[in-house]
Amino acid sequence: MRLKPFLTAIFAAMFLALPAAAQECVGKNLFDSMPPARLAELRAAAEGVPYRHGLFWRAEKGEQHITLIGTYHFADLRHALTMDRFGPQIDAAATLLVEAGPEEEARLTQAMTSDPTLLVDPEGPTLPERFTDDEWKSLSSALEARGLPVVIASRLRPWYVAVMLGVSPCMMQVIKERGDAGGLDHFLVERAEAAGVPVQALEPWDTVFTLFEGMTPKEEEDMIRAAMPAAEYADDYAVTLADAYFAGDSWLIWEFGRFDAYDNSGLTRAEVDEQMRLAQEKLMDQRNKNWIKPLEQAAAEAAGQGKGVVAGFGALHLPGTSGVLRLLENRGWTISPITVEGIGDGG
Repeated sequence: MRLKPFLTAIFAAMFLALPAAAQECVGKNLFDSMPPARLAELRAAAEGVPYRHGLFWRAEKGEQHITLIGTYHFADLRHALTMDRFGPQIDAAATLLVEAGPEEEARLTQAMTSDPTLLVDPEGPTLPERFTDDEWKSLSSALEARGLPVVIASRLRPWYVAVMLGVSPCMMQVIKERGDAGGLDHFLVERAEAAGVPVQALEPWDTVFTLFEGMTPKEEEDMIRAAMPAAEYADDYAVTLADAYFAGDSWLIWEFGRFDAYDNSGLTRAEVDEQMRLAQEKLMDQRNKNWIKPLEQAAAEAAGQGKGVVAGFGALHLPGTSGVLRLLENRGWTISPITVEGIGDGG
């Protein structure tokens, strides 16, 4: 899960968030104050995207079946509704498939602790050298507010900077207090472990470090420029994303990130569209294709036991012509929505 071009995909495949903890982050839904004409543009841009509305789905192929849950990676009290609906299915499943399981998360944490160069570039040009004085002033201020001193921030890798800009200072404090993000994925894994259901990762633990390989310096810099505008109102952005998610309207988040960058990033529309193309390719499309084989293999093995499987991953991986649902449909699976009372409408 954020929320502007690249974050729209890591978050809006990665950092969708409305934390609920001892400290509450307060913001407003930006759709509520958006001019009607612009909101109509967003909705028009999302029209026609396959499976664009809905978070919960069932895929069936002969005796095989997969329950697919589009997740939201930060804490929210409304996750209880989802767990009430799908907890029993997880208990009865042969396997729970997630983006990263406990083993992968542990390896990732260990790697980042033992090798700082995964997040920090000790040799290349610093960020102050790559941006104008005004850009660096704004960027360093935003990173300092998120607990990253300038001396460290100046050498952070661009992809990590873009991700951090999508998390508001308040949200960072909530995560620190909780010890984790507390997202739906966490509850799915917790339920599976309690029921003795195996948890399988859909991708290797180091995927996050390979997603941005091959980007040019200009593409890296534009990724940060596209992320900067919403960093100033990240709490509002978080509320907007959360409300859209729980309304089952995930693809609207994607288009929101695009139009926000059109208006506020300083990039041309062509540059923003290129960022969006790269984001979708690297953060969603490539990964979606890689997930089909483990999903189908797990479902086939489960069918041999007279069971199904449950898969939970970021909600933006579900819709689109290269989304998991359409990819499965193209391989002969029948896709049908699942309704959860109080969340979206399932279709």
